[in-house]
Amino acid sequence: MNRMLMSLGTATLMAISIDSASAKDKQSETFLKKAIEGNFAEVSMGELAQQNGQSDAVKSFGRMLSTDHAAANQKALNAAQALGMNSPGGPNAKQKADHDKMSKMTGAGFDKMFATHMGAMADFG
Repeated sequence: MNRMLMSLGTATLMAISIDSASAKDKQSETFLKKAIEGNFAEVSMGELAQQNGQSDAVKSFGRMLSTDHAAANQKALNAAQALGMNSPGGPNAKQKADHDKMSKMTGAGFDKMFATHMGAMADFG
């Protein structure tokens, strides 16, 4: 959960600070690209948690993850458009592979893997 909040805060700060960056600032574009890919990955992982999770806590966290990262990603996509850069259309290859691996799991096994993947220390059970 802390990772998600940090990610959301980073995406929001990034969206605000990118507005003042020069149009060809490669460092900002690289950061923005990674933030957008990460947001796409978190949205899809949240949707997967809602579908494949067993516990209400995992499903609820998945819902929050999807909603919050979709909102952050819209801001990041708007910032990318303002910079005139081509935005990624989804998560990167590793993020897709993680999603594909977890999509084959359901129930308690999914919940445990999801908690590990999200870096959660608490039991979602």
